[in-house]
Amino acid sequence: MSTPVHDLNLRHLRAALAVVETGTVIAAADAINLSQPALTQGLARLEAALQTSLFTRRPDGMTPTLAGLALAARVEAVQRLLADAMKGLRKGTRGFARADLLLTMAQLRALVAIARGGSYVAAAAATGVSQPAIHRAIRDVERICGVVLVERRGRGVALTAAGIRLARACRLALGELRAAVEEIAAIDGRDEGRIAIGAMPLARAWLLPTAIARFHAAEPGVAFDVAEGSHAELLEPLRDGEFDLLVGAIRDPSPGPDIAQEALLVDRLAIFGRAGHPLAGTAPDAATLARQPWLVPRAGTPLRALWEGLFAGLPLPPVRIECGSVMMLRNLMREGDYLTLLSPEQLWVEIEAGILTRIADVPGSTRVIGITTRAAWHPTQSQARFIASLRELAATRTLSANQ
Repeated sequence: MSTPVHDLNLRHLRAALAVVETGTVIAAADAINLSQPALTQGLARLEAALQTSLFTRRPDGMTPTLAGLALAARVEAVQRLLADAMKGLRKGTRGFARADLLLTMAQLRALVAIARGGSYVAAAAATGVSQPAIHRAIRDVERICGVVLVERRGRGVALTAAGIRLARACRLALGELRAAVEEIAAIDGRDEGRIAIGAMPLARAWLLPTAIARFHAAEPGVAFDVAEGSHAELLEPLRDGEFDLLVGAIRDPSPGPDIAQEALLVDRLAIFGRAGHPLAGTAPDAATLARQPWLVPRAGTPLRALWEGLFAGLPLPPVRIECGSVMMLRNLMREGDYLTLLSPEQLWVEIEAGILTRIADVPGSTRVIGITTRAAWHPTQSQARFIASLRELAATRTLSANQ
């Protein structure tokens, strides 16, 4: 059983990092302004909570174990995240450079819960902490930062710009600590990893489910949390640390310097209809296609623009059914002689089953399917292995498509 991140004490975690950096309890205690007995006791409690040894004790100092090194790297990332978020909140305050070291786990939890729930009632229900305690934690963080983080709006509350900035850092910090717990468990032979994935449309039918099924068969101890959505819906949760990675069409240009993208394979759009469609196997021209009933997404979407480009110089076919749901499109095409423009990756199951068929290719209509992550993200070992498996699976798909 892995250690709940919320059970960890931030001061104890900072003490462990200080010992790794200085090599002795004496130097570490001086560095973080803590007594030696308190630091020693804190390390013992931390090791008990994590169910591992973080250091090898020697007469002349302390040497970190593999678990200790893994923890130190993550705690260093936590301190950097919190310090960077707090730098611009209040300037000129005495001792503010180390104000991030004053935050507690309870305060991190409270701010994240308020950001997610939008009220003290919801935050209390989510954390199991009383509303007065949540309120007090938020006020304490505001005193440390010197700015208002939460404002009342109607019946609920909302984060200020400073609150949004700090809440994101707190979410990412908690994610780093979850990664530390997973890495320590793996070092000790307890594979308890978790991978949170945002699944975009082009990856849902074949690439992602196939990769997850194969990986889970090989490593059943790793848990997956998959949520579907568009790129616009999933990007901000990725930035907040709710997802480890997104899989689907990558963007050009990139959404920003804080985002990293890796191409896996190239997707080429095609025109599809039901098996037995009158145009199947006929290589229809644009004029013939313009006389067919079509299922297309609403105006203003990239796919609609690509569809309109098929009929350059011709009147656009009348569109009686506008639909962006792939599930709806699949079932509508099974019921009539409709055509649609989609990715083969989205219809892979129906194509393999012989339910739908490719009517014509669309030259030049390519989109790149890949992985999107935070640029500063450092995957755990299990997450890195899963990404490697995605790369291998995509490579086999590309190879078979080129043969």
